This record gives sequence, structure tokens and C-alpha cells, in this order.
Amino acid sequence: MTTKRWWRGAVIYQIYPRSFLDTNGDGIGDLPGIVEKLDYVASLGVDAIWISPFFKSPMADFGYDIADYRDVDPMFGTLADFDRLLAKAHSLGLKVMIDQVLSHTSAEHDWFKASRSARTGEKADWYVWADPKPDGTPPNNWMSLFGGVAWQWEPRRCQYYLHNFLVEQPDLNFHNPAVQQAQLDNVKFWLDRGVDGFRLDAINFCFHDAQLRDNPPKPAHLRTGRGFAPDNPYAFQYHHYNNTQPENLGFLEQIRALMDRYPDVAALGEISSEDSLATMAEYVRPGRLHMGYSFELLTDDFSAAYIRGTVEKLEASMVDGWPCWAISNHDVQRAVTRWGGDAPGDALARQLVALVCSLRGSVCLYQGEELGLPEADVPFELLQDPYGVTFWPTFKGRDGCRTPMPWRDGAQAGFSEATPWLPVADSHAARSVAVQDADPSSVLNAVRAFLSWRRAQPALVEGDIRFLDTPEPVLAFVRTRGDARLLVAFNLSAAAVECAVDVGAARALDSPGVDAGTLNDGRLRLPPHGALFAALD
Repeated sequence: MTTKRWWRGAVIYQIYPRSFLDTNGDGIGDLPGIVEKLDYVASLGVDAIWISPFFKSPMADFGYDIADYRDVDPMFGTLADFDRLLAKAHSLGLKVMIDQVLSHTSAEHDWFKASRSARTGEKADWYVWADPKPDGTPPNNWMSLFGGVAWQWEPRRCQYYLHNFLVEQPDLNFHNPAVQQAQLDNVKFWLDRGVDGFRLDAINFCFHDAQLRDNPPKPAHLRTGRGFAPDNPYAFQYHHYNNTQPENLGFLEQIRALMDRYPDVAALGEISSEDSLATMAEYVRPGRLHMGYSFELLTDDFSAAYIRGTVEKLEASMVDGWPCWAISNHDVQRAVTRWGGDAPGDALARQLVALVCSLRGSVCLYQGEELGLPEADVPFELLQDPYGVTFWPTFKGRDGCRTPMPWRDGAQAGFSEATPWLPVADSHAARSVAVQDADPSSVLNAVRAFLSWRRAQPALVEGDIRFLDTPEPVLAFVRTRGDARLLVAFNLSAAAVECAVDVGAARALDSPGVDAGTLNDGRLRLPPHGALFAALD
């Protein structure tokens, strides 16, 4: 079945439901809250929403530990609420993507309850079970991403089970074809309900090395990665065997074959491996996922050289796939703080949205990014994220980017009538939707203007990309689609810059939403955190 490929070049707005809008007064956002604010989301000019997990869950990892793939947790509402959400989104022209966490379940899932009870039975080998070594220690040296050993002892079976994340998130055994089919059936349930696509969480973690070989040690000077810090023992290994196994490719092809039976749907895979860009390129080849994204721009490095190198490396290895870029999400410090420090300013906030929306690929914008929200400071005693509690104070966890969305002035910024699950940041009140809506010069209105303008630029939506040689802190490239050629340049610093660019005849475009630079006689001048878009002859 052919598709219209709405997802190519799409801007996808990520909604973290716990923190979007609370309508029932329990301090936690819900699906009716999303329904209530869909008109606002549509006003941004985005193409789709991606909703983080809302499935039945004990919430050990805030919904990424699923106990029932086919039901809504009462905390968030009901299946009828989801159907209402889907219908309203579609009436507004918004596609709806939802998370699918296929590699692991909650320990409260019925599958795991049956599997842990005995070594025999229908579900006995649905999870990754292994005998201890003769001395009682775990079967190998694999470590959990959330800290500590990746194996948990289960006395009812006298075996260990694998958990690449929290102890409460046991890994499924995808070497069992019945497991693969069960998860495909869960995906089909939501396709039949009418969703337009999926964001596939940790999709390269589905398979493990069947021989359970030890991961090799990683030298101290190489203990860096995306999503974990050097003081996490997970950083001490090369993760050759606990994820990103070759068998996973066949499962991706099964997902794609299923999705190809439905019109106009898309799968976006989240990928974090030893070489995430190479894995991303491999996973989005024809017959596999429609799009892939990694943590490669969710980093501290904001240099032109790093951004160019990251995109060029992916472009060189991506045969016929389609990337998706994000600079903020629910797992990392908000970009304006990560790249702008304690006082980033609106120019940077405006620039960052324009920048990520100008790279070749689709885009994920995280709720609040359109407001220029900085990272919230959540004190230790109010932390909810177990990842942050474990690694405090060198890593404060993910709560700082998950605080409630500020809708208006007043108590709890209009998020809830109750005490919210995370505190509303004082720094966010002045950046509320109501405040920015009424200010023509706000970040919010700049983002709306830019996204509307971008939609009319075919070179930005689907064009090729070629970088230009420019000195730091200038990032410059040309986007081309058919006869349309655009020069795009950004000043990644807080000081005005000037440099030469050899692009021939160029005509600066009236691109709204950014602090615009100029180009005269081959000299590019950009204000602090400014940008230039110019049509090339």
C-alpha cells in the first residue's frame, strides 16, 4: 500500500502527557488535557504530535514500563479519551504518533508474572533468563543503563533475568518468535485504532546476544556516550552484545511489512548504540523503518564543526533513508540551557528552532521548546526520576526538562489546580503561553512565523544538504530541491560575526522568526545568534 509520505520533512511536536495539562485535579497531566490544548498545538504549524507513553503502568519509569500495551492507564484517562484525542487531532490536520516500547515490559505485565513463576509453561522463555555462574554471580558482565548490574535474581526460578534499564523493566526474549508476533500484534492494535505512526523506544535493544558473551571493557578516556555520564558503570563497556544485534534487522522488516498494509503511516526509531549514526543509517534502509533519530545532537557540543560533522557522517552512510533530528526531549537537559548557559536569551531560543528545522530530515520539537523554556532546577527532595536519584549530584536526572507546561500566570501556571507531580519552575511563569501569545515579539510567535514560512520552502522540507566551509562559530549549508536552492547560515555565538561565503549571486529572503543577517558582495554578517536564508541563482 502506497503512502503520501507526510512524515518526510514533518515537524513532530512531542507531548509528555504527565506534564502537559491536568484536567482532573490530581497534579498529573492526562489525555483530556491534550485534547483541550490541541488547538494550541495546531496553531504552532506543526504536522504531527508524538505522545509519550500513556499505557497502563506502575510508573517505575513514568510509563516506559508497560503493564498493558492495549489500555490507557487510569492516571491518563481511558481508551475513549484516546479515541477522542485522535479524532480531534485529525480534524485539525494533525497526525498522531505514539510511543511503543517493544524491547521490555513492566515487571507487572502478565507475561512476566507468568514467566517468573516457573521454568515451564507457555511464557517461560518470553524473557531473557540465565543460570548463574557456579559461584552464584550473574551470567555475564552486562551493565544497566540506569546504573549497576543488568541482571536481577529471581528465587522462584533460581535464575537471573536481564534488564537493560530499571530492575522493574525486564527484557523480552526476541529470539522467541512468539514474542515477536505478540509485539507485532500490539502494534497492529493501535494501527487498527487509527494512529498515524510510532516512535519506537530503544528499538535497537530488542535482541541480545544469544551466547551471552561479555562486553569488552572500554578505556577510561573513551567513556563517553549519549544518555549516560562517565561516572555510570554502563560507560565502562563497549555494548557489543546487549543490544544492536544483527537479528534485529529482520524484526524491523516485519514491523515495516505490517505497517505497509496501512495507508500513510510511519515508524520513527530511537537509536542509541556504540555508533548510533551507523546504526541509524542501517535501520532506515528500504524495507525497514521510515525514519530514525539518535542522541547525537542531544549533546553539550554546540560547535559548527560538531553539528556539521554529525550530519555529514550520517549523510555519507545513509543510502536511501530519512533522518529525524531533535535537540531537546524528555531525557536530556533543555537545549537553551545546555547550549546557552544560565541566561540564554530569546535570540538563541528562536535560532535553535530554526536551526533544527533547517537540517535535512524531519524534526521533533519538545513541548515548551516553542516557548524557549530553560531547564528547571528541581531540588533533590522533589526529584521523581530514579535515574537522577541514583546519580545525584553529578547527574540530576531528567526531571528538569519534564516540569509542567506553563499555560498562564497564577497558581501552578495553569497546569493544575492541585500540587503538580513536579514543581512549576519560577523561571517558566514569565514565559507562559498566555504571556507569549499576547506579545508579537515573543519566541512563541517567532516559532509560529518560522514554521509557517518553512512549510512554503520545498528546499527546507525535502531538499538535499551540502555544507560550506566557514569559520567557527558560523554554520552554513545549501539546501537544494529541484530548481530551488537556499543558502542557510547561523551564528552560533552571542557576538556578531562576519565572514566570506562563496555562493555566487544570492538574494536574502524575508525569513520571519529569526534575527536576520545580511549578505553583500560575498560578505556574510550575522547578529548574535542570528541567521540568514538566501535564495541562490
